[in-house]
Amino acid sequence: MPKIYLSPSTQESNPYITGSGSEEYNMNLLADELEPYLLSNGIQWVRNTPDMTAASSIRQANSLGGFDFYLALHSNASGPGSEGRNRGIIVFYYPTSALGRKAAELFADELRRVYPLPDRVRTQQTTSLGEVRQPIYPANLIEIGYHDNYADALWIESSRAQIARALAKALTEFFGLPFIEPGPVRQGIVTTGGSPLRLRDYPGTQGTVLAMMPNGSDVTVYGEWEGWYVVHFLERVGYAAAAYIET
Repeated sequence: MPKIYLSPSTQESNPYITGSGSEEYNMNLLADELEPYLLSNGIQWVRNTPDMTAASSIRQANSLGGFDFYLALHSNASGPGSEGRNRGIIVFYYPTSALGRKAAELFADELRRVYPLPDRVRTQQTTSLGEVRQPIYPANLIEIGYHDNYADALWIESSRAQIARALAKALTEFFGLPFIEPGPVRQGIVTTGGSPLRLRDYPGTQGTVLAMMPNGSDVTVYGEWEGWYVVHFLERVGYAAAAYIET
């Protein structure tokens, strides 16, 4: 199952024009909204902390290893002389990264569905942003609106749930997984009556087997899709046939 490094902004000195707090504060609230979607869709993650920097986030991601994607969440600001005049969303990717470009296009497509000015959502190549250039994984940095523009800042504050859902839908499409809405996390027991239950990396018999769960095993159920549960068993997360798990 996929695993991402989630890096909401650590820029506490960038204030929102609405007075709601900093870029760091608002992007961490957005990351909070995203986590239940990651959980229900079986996407594992490690997240930076507000006391870190972009540089230390990159170092942590690269040193830990094992990630399939690096996602940085930011909001933008206009340059001197044009403060508050700009609006829009930019999804940055590294020019030579085919997977980074693919993800950027998916994020842009989904964000156009929720942003009030869809023609101002675009992708852009960059070699100057560290969180795009330096991770050893495919990476996107998303500037989600302009925090010095009142309309954009207000939209971010009032639309975090919709933005998080759009980000999650793009991630599931990028990883080739079905999209599952968050639901209550439940405890379950494998009830096959004898033989072990297969934990797979895709909800279908064609999915690769990640683990064999013995009858009577305790599992945590994060989501459900067409007769399959997203299940956490020991150190593994995957899909298992719902008919053989009692919750």
